[in-house]
Amino acid sequence: QVQLVESGGGLVQAGDSLRLSCVASGRTFSSYVMAWFRQAPGKEREFVAVITYRGGGLYYADSVKGRFTISRDNTKNTVFLQMNSLKPEDTAVYYCAADRSYSGSYNYTREYEYWGQGTQVTVSS
Repeated sequence: QVQLVESGGGLVQAGDSLRLSCVASGRTFSSYVMAWFRQAPGKEREFVAVITYRGGGLYYADSVKGRFTISRDNTKNTVFLQMNSLKPEDTAVYYCAADRSYSGSYNYTREYEYWGQGTQVTVSS
């Protein structure tokens, strides 16, 4: 069982930066693939970024590539999402997700067993 707690969301202006954090409970954090998803009002939850067990694999949605960076610190059971050059269309609730298995379908919500409660990011124009 893994519990995930996100933090770092807030209200910012277009062009600003935010850093989201997600802390996981348990002793086997490095055994989990970690990902960030987001969900805007009235839309489906969508993939943002994923990082493999020790950070060797990083993949991003096209919409955030070059602006967002996912990273992890296995000594602190934490995964981060550095978000730069934020746009109003980045406004959403951001969710942290975890799963023991990694597959080529990493961008699908069904691939992740554990989810955090989400943190709101609002970008004003």
